[in-house]
Amino acid sequence: MATATPETQTVRAQAKWVRMSARKGRVVAEHIRGRSVPEARAVLAFTQRAAAREIEKVLASAVANAEANHGLSGDDLVVHAAVVDEGPTMKRWRARARGRVARIKKRTCHISIALAPAAQALAAPPAPKQARTPEPAAPEAAEEAPKPKRTPKAAAKPTEKPKDPATKTPAKPASARAKRAGKEEAEN
Repeated sequence: MATATPETQTVRAQAKWVRMSARKGRVVAEHIRGRSVPEARAVLAFTQRAAAREIEKVLASAVANAEANHGLSGDDLVVHAAVVDEGPTMKRWRARARGRVARIKKRTCHISIALAPAAQALAAPPAPKQARTPEPAAPEAAEEAPKPKRTPKAAAKPTEKPKDPATKTPAKPASARAKRAGKEEAEN
């Protein structure tokens, strides 16, 4: 499937229901994001992971879409976006001991690659996800309201059981049998 948008011409290809975990595919997709097509092909050719073969097929499809449908040269394109999304999970089961069952999850994923001409890709690279940084608090506000101190959890627990002075171990309550045995000895 090829799509071209007028403001930034991007060409994309997608493979759906690929029999591979999305997590495994994302590891390989990170290596080619932002690279030129020849460089991305070289990276995928020398990557040992099985996900590289599947992503390489999608990349070849995206280049073919760009050349056939939009008249672009494949070597002048850059991988604008490489996304691996989760697909449906097939649930299977396997017999285990004592008549039990173990669930098997056969995961699938959807691989999407978008290519853009090198000049446009450099002008607007895809924004990476950034961690939120907390804003520094005003120094005046920190002076006015001191933070309450938290008590450690150990201090919040009830005190320990009283210890037997002879053995220095926590005193254990006597069982009913031990109490009866003590009474019998006292009577004899």
